[in-house]
Amino acid sequence: MYTFIKLGGSVITDKTGREAADLPLITRLAEEIAQARAANPHLRLLIGHGSGSFGHHYAAMYGVHRGLAPDADWMGFALTAGAALRLNRIVVDALLVAGVPAVEIQPSAAMRCSGGQIVAWDTASVAAALAHGLIPVIHGDVAFDSQQGSAIISTEQLLAHLALATDLHPTRIILVGEDAIYTADPRTDPYAERIPLITFANLDAVLHATGGSHAVDVTGGMRSKLDLMWRLVSAIPGLEVRLIGPHPGLLTDVLGAGLRDAGTIIRTDANPGV
Repeated sequence: MYTFIKLGGSVITDKTGREAADLPLITRLAEEIAQARAANPHLRLLIGHGSGSFGHHYAAMYGVHRGLAPDADWMGFALTAGAALRLNRIVVDALLVAGVPAVEIQPSAAMRCSGGQIVAWDTASVAAALAHGLIPVIHGDVAFDSQQGSAIISTEQLLAHLALATDLHPTRIILVGEDAIYTADPRTDPYAERIPLITFANLDAVLHATGGSHAVDVTGGMRSKLDLMWRLVSAIPGLEVRLIGPHPGLLTDVLGAGLRDAGTIIRTDANPGV
């Protein structure tokens, strides 16, 4: 049983800047993951992270996510890939310093896409890393796309592929980013309320209210992420997705007992096991 963790690009970087990593926060999250592993040595993790102000800046500038023609200037593709790798190195190094046996795995090196969707990804290296007690660290990445030339594949798409198309079936996916899903935008509406649980009962209402990202995001914003996560919990029996903010100690708590009342839980049944 695996737990997938996604560190949001808007959390580990300042998404309104350019290649602005939040090093203290990345360090703390790495330490919290290390603490959770120390408390539970049997915890099996796979970590992914967004590109934030690293990859998204170049992707948006050059239109990599919309597709590049064969005779276009592909410099933007290369710049986006390089920026994503630089952030990945920062995250992996922080995990290593914290004592987490993290190993970077570049998705685009073994992935093929069509129409912005993954059609093939050789994940043997991911499985081998896990088999040896290592923790793979993947990231949102560029991709060659047979239909549109180029594409950007989000971390959520990568995690979904691993969950559905491989034997690495997760029981939990933890998304560290927004504090939760709300009834309205809490940045502009003082009456916005946190939605602690999303199930079949309130899914339509939540989807109707969910908007996009608040900064440059070429992977679709919150609505597309919620759509994808709902498809996952619907397809994988017992899977629970939890959105949490980067508050001190919260990631360690959720990776453990997870009893703190925070964030938003997404699952198909309001009373699992009943």
